Amino acid sequence: MTLLLLLDDPAQPGVVELQSLTDDGLPEGSVSVAADDLASAVREREADRPRWVWDDTSRRYPPLLAAGVRVERCHDLRLCHAILRRSVYSQSSTLAGAPPGPWDGPREPPPVEGSLFDDVGPSVVADPLAELREQLAAVAGADEPGRLRLLLAAESTGALIAAEMQRDGMPWSVETHDALLVSLLGERPRSGRPPKLEALADEVRAALGQPSLNLDSQPDLLRGLRAAGCDVESTRTWEIKALEHPVRDPLLAYKKLSRLLSANGWAWMEAWVHDGRFRPDYVPGGVVTGRWATSGGGALQLPASIRAAVRADPGWKLVVADAAQLEPRVLAAMSGDTAMAAAGRKADLYQGVVDAGIVETRSEAKYAMLGAIYGATTGPSAVLMPRLTRAYPHAVALVEAGARAGERGDVVSTWLGRTSPRPDAAWQAEHAAASAEGAGADDVRAARRRGRDWGRFTRNFIVQGTAAEWALCWMASLRRRLLELDGRPHLVFFLHDEVMVHAPAEVADEVAVAMRSSAVEAGRLLFGATPVEFALNVAVVDSYDQAK
Repeated sequence: MTLLLLLDDPAQPGVVELQSLTDDGLPEGSVSVAADDLASAVREREADRPRWVWDDTSRRYPPLLAAGVRVERCHDLRLCHAILRRSVYSQSSTLAGAPPGPWDGPREPPPVEGSLFDDVGPSVVADPLAELREQLAAVAGADEPGRLRLLLAAESTGALIAAEMQRDGMPWSVETHDALLVSLLGERPRSGRPPKLEALADEVRAALGQPSLNLDSQPDLLRGLRAAGCDVESTRTWEIKALEHPVRDPLLAYKKLSRLLSANGWAWMEAWVHDGRFRPDYVPGGVVTGRWATSGGGALQLPASIRAAVRADPGWKLVVADAAQLEPRVLAAMSGDTAMAAAGRKADLYQGVVDAGIVETRSEAKYAMLGAIYGATTGPSAVLMPRLTRAYPHAVALVEAGARAGERGDVVSTWLGRTSPRPDAAWQAEHAAASAEGAGADDVRAARRRGRDWGRFTRNFIVQGTAAEWALCWMASLRRRLLELDGRPHLVFFLHDEVMVHAPAEVADEVAVAMRSSAVEAGRLLFGATPVEFALNVAVVDSYDQAK
């Protein structure tokens, strides 16, 4: 496969250089292209199916998309650097041992719409070719080069998908959104609160006997609650739910609608929905486990109350799929726990646990399984853990080992090699002080508590991070399959274990098949011939709310 390095020519502003490279990063030739001609040059070279190498997909790809050019594959130097810098598989490499440099900083902001590299400024470092060679050497000398290669390819493809989804946008009906807001909040006011929200505010003030209370000030609301005899430490929802006071129900309703107004109300719609599309800015690898984040728009937190506004275009459908109990299935595959894999051969893994006689109800199975992954030490999860340990010893042993590593301050890794950060200097200093001779009992207890907290993080890191890797492979496989279908069905949404494709109605069923085939392929790419089945719930609908 040809590697094509794309970089700015520092000697000629407005000129981009395309360097052909061997698989080990040796130059084979180069050509200079004016920025205005770059899209045409990339389109022409794409026929050879190269892997494009560039500093940052979020900077380089949007201008190409704006010019109507899409690429099949790339290598994102910034994202790959972050993985290789920390991975235990490449820890002996020169790249991992180097002092912090410009590649370790945050991503650059996306370029101005319609610009073609003339507005993006200088490359992130003077020599991307040197960085590529360092990365290739780190992978070649890694303990698990095959796993790292898959992770880097999946991460880079995820960056392409993120840019494409931002460009295409999620189909959004402003009319439906407005109707939903009016039904929930009342007519949009010229100023102040919508009428239904204001009525709830009056109910809260009346229940507290404080007609001038400012409900939108957390300190004022907390003082008002305490003055009315409510024993609360904060205004968090869970504390309000525990109250036995007339203020509870109207305050909970107010908080819910106030959140809707601020997060997804009329102002949000005007800022983020244009030309019938919602276009958030996704941040691949934005969470330390490899999960995505967003830098605006809140795409990962769309409330159920407005999902009906996500509507397919006339003649199109939304094909929505979510991976059923993804993290427990990933845990079964990682640990090689055949008993848990057998439970996962049912569409509902939790029901499979019940049918195996381990617990009595599905809710108990869910509590126990999530407690094992997230490290619950109290409540129903903790009570059920001994039964889960006896039934699935290999799976529980894997997460327990991850927890113990975190408690010691060690790192843990996902299946493909994304590695957790170490605790900060304060944590390590406290841990060392508690281990020293003459340490006080309070210091020891505090250090143990912080150790357990970090252990819960590392316990979950292993599973959540590997689930994120599976999801990236799933999307990459699905993206490839979608290109083979008529009418250009395309990904428009991704949330951890859920994807949405906007598809012409006539190929919607084919898209559903592609989703299931891609899930099988993702499991095989990561785990080989695993007995674990990665089940999907797939729905072909006209609006997002119909999929749930």
